[in-house]
This record gives sequence, structure tokens and C-alpha cells, in this order.
Amino acid sequence: MSDFIKIVVAGPRGRMGREAVKLVEETENFQLVAVIDHRHNGMKLADILETSQSQVKVYTDIEECFQNEQADVLIDLTTPETGYLHTKTALTYGVRPVVGTTGFSQEELSELKSLAEVKGLGCIIAPNFAIGAILMMKFSQMASKYFPDVEIMEMHHDQKLDAPSGTAVKTAEMIKENRPSHRQGHEDEKETIEGARGANYDGMRIHSVRLPGLVAHQQVLFGAEGQTLTLRHDSYNRASFMSGVKVSIETIMSLDTLVYGLEHILV
Repeated sequence: MSDFIKIVVAGPRGRMGREAVKLVEETENFQLVAVIDHRHNGMKLADILETSQSQVKVYTDIEECFQNEQADVLIDLTTPETGYLHTKTALTYGVRPVVGTTGFSQEELSELKSLAEVKGLGCIIAPNFAIGAILMMKFSQMASKYFPDVEIMEMHHDQKLDAPSGTAVKTAEMIKENRPSHRQGHEDEKETIEGARGANYDGMRIHSVRLPGLVAHQQVLFGAEGQTLTLRHDSYNRASFMSGVKVSIETIMSLDTLVYGLEHILV
């Protein structure tokens, strides 16, 4: 294998995709070999992305890309539907996917995990690539053993499609592992306006805020007799996610299965 990790980026014109292209171009042992975009087939990346001078080819068909280009890793930062198709196709062609798209179903994750293991390839799907957000999730999991009453408030830009966020759902899943399952609040509690108490996940509540000016923010609020504990993480720009993308690319080369959540590869 080459000293370079050869990388394809899907979604290069998106706000996350632009940062991923920049990361690959600026990292010494990474090599960008192609990009996948839903438009501009056959053009050069520099022609469609003003922040790049790269002459790598733009593909609209992912299979054509993998048939023509030698790639080790696919970075996918698109949508849940496209991300699932891209991930499955990459594994089929022997390419390791690093996926920052949320919204995969449990059935899709199980299918992709089976395919990764059959192929003996690593695959990382992460609801959040910000290292600080992963630490917040891990700290929340630890705290829930001692503070079983908890509410999650996630706040994102108003163009985000899914609610609650993948990070909030993953946080709740991790908390559930330590928290005794129970319904929070008064047993006769009643919403006078539907949805006022947020989404119910195993008795805890998740609240989603969507406003212009936000990027990605989450607060986990624990309550107990006479005290509260608040854990919060804020991403103020998309560059904050690239540290986790870089770790994922470097780690995935030695994996042979699917890993869901960056917390499993951070030590």
C-alpha cells in the first residue's frame, strides 16, 4: 500500500464537505483522488470549488468513480439516503467509508455492519466528529449512573433536516446503558400544547431547537435533590468537526468492522 491514504470526498460543495476537502489537501499523508457531487460530472474540483486548486475529477456516479480511481477511504458528508447508498457501494468496491451523515435506521446499520465484516473492511459512522462533543457524551454516560433524571437540549442551524439530532439520540442511547429506565416528571403530567415536553426516549426528554446563527450545540442537564449538573458542548464552525474526521481516517485503515460512534475509537 502507498504511503498516502487515497481519499474520495462525497459532497465537496457542502459546508462540511468544503472543510473535509481542505483537511485532505492540508494533511501530509492524505491524497485526494476524486470527489462525488450530484452535478458537474467530468469537471475538475477547482472549477466548482473556489477554495480549492485541485485538478481531481468530479463524478456524479459513485460506481464510475470507484471503477476509475484507486481509493482507500470515502468521506461521505451528504444525506441519510445518499450516505447509505454511498457507504454500501464503497464497501462493495473495497473502499473504507467514514460517514458523517446521521439518520441511518438500525436495519441499515446492521446490513452495513454485516457487509463490512464480510469484506473485512473498516467503516466508521459518526453522529458527531467534534472531539469535545464525544467527550460530552461520554461524561454524560458516566454521570447518568448517579443522576438518573436528565433532559437533553440540542440546538442546530435552521437548515438541519433531522430532529432530534444524531448526537442527541446517540447521547440518549449511551445514557440508557447506565440509567435505570423510568419515566421522568409527575405521573399526572399533561401537555397543554403538544410537544411541550419534547421527545420521550426511555423516559428522558430530548428537545430540539432550530435557529439561524447556530451551528451545533448540545446541553445535557441532570437534576437531583438540591443540585443540578450541566454538561454542554458548542461547535461554532464546521472546522471543529475535522479533528474527528482525521482520527477516523487514520484509524479506519486498521479496522475490519463497522463502528458507530467516535467514542469507540477514542482512548
